[in-house]
Amino acid sequence: MDYILVGIWKACELIFSLDREVFGITLLSLRVSAMATVFASLVGIPIGFIIGTEDFLGKRPLITLFNTLMAFPTVVVGLLLYSFISRQGPLGHLGLLFTPWAMAIGQFVLATPIIVALSISATQGIDPRVRLTALSMGANTLQTALTVLSEARFALISAVIAGFGRVITEVGCALMVGGNIRGYTRILTTAIALETSKGEFAFSLALGFILLAVAFLVNIFFHWLQGRRG
Repeated sequence: MDYILVGIWKACELIFSLDREVFGITLLSLRVSAMATVFASLVGIPIGFIIGTEDFLGKRPLITLFNTLMAFPTVVVGLLLYSFISRQGPLGHLGLLFTPWAMAIGQFVLATPIIVALSISATQGIDPRVRLTALSMGANTLQTALTVLSEARFALISAVIAGFGRVITEVGCALMVGGNIRGYTRILTTAIALETSKGEFAFSLALGFILLAVAFLVNIFFHWLQGRRG
């Protein structure tokens, strides 16, 4: 029990002393995950809107596919991405392997199905009369879409947050395509796994506390937005 208390004390020292390595890892983790979430949102929300508001052949199987991909194992994504961007892969000439870009691409793949699936639910939950009213008032296709998305904005924000939560905590894909290189591709989750295996319990705890703090602050922000809605 003593080593846990000592570890917590040392972790607090690392955090409050603004340890350069701890915060370098934190900033890289936030940058990669934020970039992946932004691009996943730019792709996922329009796809979710189209699937949720239009009727076409194969709609139900497509929704089922995205719901299934929400649980896509991170190590499988890492394995598939590795096979494409490794030296022997078709995209090996791009030199993406073991770079922050590779991790961002992997996280993009993980976040997109979640944002698509939740965006479908968000748009399907909007009263159809909203769209019909916009059309009757002379709105064009883009204006109508923006009206529907505006009505679903809080559910869409929830989808984006869920996507961010998925990627900020994943470790398998980032470890496989990022390589956990110190000062370059080491993020919170991969650093925690490495430092724990090395016996650096205090350092792992510090990173773990920061990861929890990020998740907590994101949820506080979301509840603040919901409060403004009321």
